[in-house]
Amino acid sequence: MPRPAGLRRPHILISLAGMILMNSCQQKESLQSRIEKQLSQEQGEFALAFEDLATGEQLLINAGERFHAASTMKTPVMIEVYKQVAEGRMSLDDSVEVRNTFKSIVDGSAYSLDIADDSDTLIYKQLGHKRTLYSLMYDMIIQSSNLATNLVIDRVGATHVTATMRGLGAKDIEVLRGVEDNKAYEKGLNNTITAYDQLLIMKKIALGEAVSKEASEAMMKILFDQRYRDIVPANLPPEVKVADKRGWLTGLEHDCAIVLLPNGHRYVLIILSRKLVDRDKAVKAMANVSRIIFDHVTAH
Repeated sequence: MPRPAGLRRPHILISLAGMILMNSCQQKESLQSRIEKQLSQEQGEFALAFEDLATGEQLLINAGERFHAASTMKTPVMIEVYKQVAEGRMSLDDSVEVRNTFKSIVDGSAYSLDIADDSDTLIYKQLGHKRTLYSLMYDMIIQSSNLATNLVIDRVGATHVTATMRGLGAKDIEVLRGVEDNKAYEKGLNNTITAYDQLLIMKKIALGEAVSKEASEAMMKILFDQRYRDIVPANLPPEVKVADKRGWLTGLEHDCAIVLLPNGHRYVLIILSRKLVDRDKAVKAMANVSRIIFDHVTAH
């Protein structure tokens, strides 16, 4: 795969929504240029979507481009769990047997997950035992447990997850399968996202509009417990609360976040990347972009 020279800039859209115009065009361009300058120092492709939930200010950079979802697709799966619970189709207290055999979406053949590729290794000691649906979903988000994810997806159905995303207005999120379905991967059947769609669904959660106010609040609490804090939260003051979901694969790092300031001010920030040459430097650059956004929001 060829390595790009820097930040892709095929299309940049900057817009303002809401009744109050908080910044001049010159200030908006300054925010854009600072972000571009930071990201252009790294080899890779990036997308960003930002919205201030108080003012309606919005910044979109390459936000319509599809990226491999990695573990960010686990947030749509969580939304689907709460939707089916609200419909009475299941309970968060339902027991689920922990197993490590799944069916490929290509031909139904069996495959298993490799513990060495999973960020959660403890669950593999629980094979044959039962866990609650809630505990599996919780580990799917905060530990990005792949095995827990596949068990939850088997329960709710990937096609239902995608259908629910369409109902929320996310037209390009595709959840086709669980993790490590290598036959599907070889055929290009991957879970995909855009920064804009991730902005939409995180905004729904933040505003209490994902399933219900109560379900959205429950999802926020889980997202606040995220253990991987090296991008959006990394350079922010400790009193700032961040509800986010990380995702990563080789050459790819994502973070999808709702940021809550001490005064109650909230904004959503999505940063996606791919074709990264130096993972550590890129993650630091993305964390710096998060700080640029924070400084911009709190300057007013």
